[in-house]
Amino acid sequence: MSENEPKKRGFLSRLFGIEPEPETQQSETPAAPVPVQVPPEAPLEDAPIAPELLTGEASPLPIAMPEPAPVQAAPVVVPPVVIAPVATAPEPKRSWWRRLTEGLSRTSSALTTGITDLFTKRKLDSGTLEDLEDILIQADLGLATAARVAKAVGEGRYDKQIEPAEVKAILAREVEAILTPVAQPLVIDATKKPFVILMVGVNGSGKTTTIGKLAAKFRTEGKSVMLAAGDTFRAAAIEQLKVWGERTGAEVVSGNQGADASGLAFEALQKAKAAGTDVLLVDTAGRLQNKTGLMDELAKVVRVIRKLDPEAPHAALLVLDATVGQNALSQVEAFSDTAGVTGLVMTKLDGTARGGILVALAAKFGLPVHFIGVGEGVEDLEPFSARDFARAVSGLDEAA
Repeated sequence: MSENEPKKRGFLSRLFGIEPEPETQQSETPAAPVPVQVPPEAPLEDAPIAPELLTGEASPLPIAMPEPAPVQAAPVVVPPVVIAPVATAPEPKRSWWRRLTEGLSRTSSALTTGITDLFTKRKLDSGTLEDLEDILIQADLGLATAARVAKAVGEGRYDKQIEPAEVKAILAREVEAILTPVAQPLVIDATKKPFVILMVGVNGSGKTTTIGKLAAKFRTEGKSVMLAAGDTFRAAAIEQLKVWGERTGAEVVSGNQGADASGLAFEALQKAKAAGTDVLLVDTAGRLQNKTGLMDELAKVVRVIRKLDPEAPHAALLVLDATVGQNALSQVEAFSDTAGVTGLVMTKLDGTARGGILVALAAKFGLPVHFIGVGEGVEDLEPFSARDFARAVSGLDEAA
């Protein structure tokens, strides 16, 4: 080794990076070795020794060995758990009595709550009877009916305590007595073909829907039905009637929007006569009872129909919306004068607390009440029963 050639590092020097001290020419005696302290956190025996430190040469790059393919266990087949459906009985169809009581619940609740509050632990006197009249008037039963019921309650009971249940029973009895004469079914005279029914009423009373429901009922009875879309002002009414025609299998006679209603009614009657149809239901545009021009158009429809059949229409049904309350009284007067109303259909009794208006109408006009409606379904329009209505509006049970 030459003097200028660097001295090779020892093993420990290379391992721990310790540079050897340079040799001096003045002393040939080797220096005492410097003790090497091994750090306690990295003991010698635990430190991995790279191959190149042992041989002094770089070790070859490791050869990447392919990873062994994962051993796939055989899939465990778990049979599906089959849960048998729980047998549930079909929901029973609601009876008409249940639909009626639910529909009249708002009216009956207002009446029965007022009666209960008034007569609980209170003796009967003139002031009590006046309060009772107020409750009945607020439910739109009318002045005459309110006075009649109050008189019946007061007979022989002054200065005595009377239970609310007894007052409700008296109310039901008096209301039934008023309604019984007007509870008349709509009879279709089979000798008149077609039996022409003219449907009239104000806007939004439910005429077109009622026509569809009546058509469904007549078809169920085996009668042939034709519908005349005489509400030519509203395209929606024409389309709605066509839908009902498809549902019930009834022919629909219609024209363009804005067509002459009387001419369309005349055409429908001609077709119904030629086909031997049992019932012809004629829709008309809704009109307010105080609009003279529109009421004159309705009168024209009646005149034109009578050119083909002097007895037609054989029935003119006024469809009344129960939610209008006392306004129904003026509607009956106006339409009776114009179209010769022969009977009433009361709809939307389920949407008001003023269902007592039907009693007021019966007491004042005595017109037959053929049908009442308490919902949107076909089954929610039923022939009118005085007893059922009286007991439902008074909050009494059916069988009592």
